[in-house]
Amino acid sequence: MYDKLTKKDIEKMMEEIEYRKLVVRKEALEAVKEARAHGDLSENFEYKAAKQDKNRNESRIRYLERMIKTAHVISDESRPDEVGIGDRVELYIPEDDETRTYKLVTTVRASSLEGLISIDSPLGKAIRGHKAGDTVFVKVNETYGYEAEIRSIDKTAEAEDDSLRQY
Repeated sequence: MYDKLTKKDIEKMMEEIEYRKLVVRKEALEAVKEARAHGDLSENFEYKAAKQDKNRNESRIRYLERMIKTAHVISDESRPDEVGIGDRVELYIPEDDETRTYKLVTTVRASSLEGLISIDSPLGKAIRGHKAGDTVFVKVNETYGYEAEIRSIDKTAEAEDDSLRQY
């Protein structure tokens, strides 16, 4: 399966890879060397822990490189009046009589607990490309769906999320 990533997602992943190769890898190797110097390796917990940290870092680097290599690059551009990737959207859900705010993101950045909704989720598919004031139908599965009204679209939400986030 190919992950849908924007150029910005790939840039952030490249930054993380570079940081892990230049900083974390160096620290991990130093920790292994130091722990090895403490003697008997068969009963040296510090050595085992340092090796695990080093291996975890190398695994993360391989994972990110593989994700970039197999990525399907998509555009994060959208019309000024339509919901697109990186936009914060306020939705009114009549069924629950609630207003909720979500940010539309790529699949690898999605986190429903943080209000980050994937473009491939039922809600993401329903609102992407629609305008404020539109009512959309969110098809959850074959037997259930609900309506949601797009109250507002905040295009400035992308700029505030520039931190390096682990994918």
